[in-house]
Parts: sequence; C-alpha cells; structure tokens
Amino acid sequence: MGNVKLKKKLKMLRYNNGWSQEQVSTALDISIPAYSKIETGITDINLSRLEQIAGLYNLNVVQLLTEEDPQDFKEVVKLKNQLRQRDEEIMALQRELIRFYRWEKQL
Repeated sequence: MGNVKLKKKLKMLRYNNGWSQEQVSTALDISIPAYSKIETGITDINLSRLEQIAGLYNLNVVQLLTEEDPQDFKEVVKLKNQLRQRDEEIMALQRELIRFYRWEKQL
C-alpha cells in the first residue's frame, strides 16, 4: 500500500474510533505534531511504529497495510455529519430550556 493509502487508512481508523490526533499521539507516546506528520504522510513510518499503531487498533501490520474499502470512510463522514446535526439540535434544545427557565423565574 502506498503512503497515500496508508495515511487515509490511519485517518479512517482514528475517525472510526472517535479519537482525536491528541488521543492517538498520547497512546503512542509521541507529540501531536509528530503524529500529525505520520497521518499526513510527511514522516515515513518505521516498522516498530507500524507495529505500535497496528496494536493500538487491535490489528497486525499486514491488516494495517492492506487496503480498506473506501465506502467505510464515506460512511464515517456521513455519520459524523449526522452527529454534527444532532449536536446542533441538542444545542437548540438547551437554549430553549434556558429561555424557558428564565421566563419561568420571572413569573
């Protein structure tokens, strides 16, 4: 798998687990910029780092390096958008509740 496909897979795995780059970098005991460079393909990954990353996702190196269906990544994006919409709905309901509480307090 080329570097481009690996960086997409790393990002997809992180998204699928709901992790931030900060959480992954902490788990790998490296800085956020160092992990970001791995995920964006700026830094090449050595075998020990590949093993460490694979272990983080409960994979072996071969599984990490094999291609993943791009549909999985599209599904993650779709779910993230749905989650963002739900968050907006929750925030609107919270604002409504605060308005109601303030109105009730004035009575």
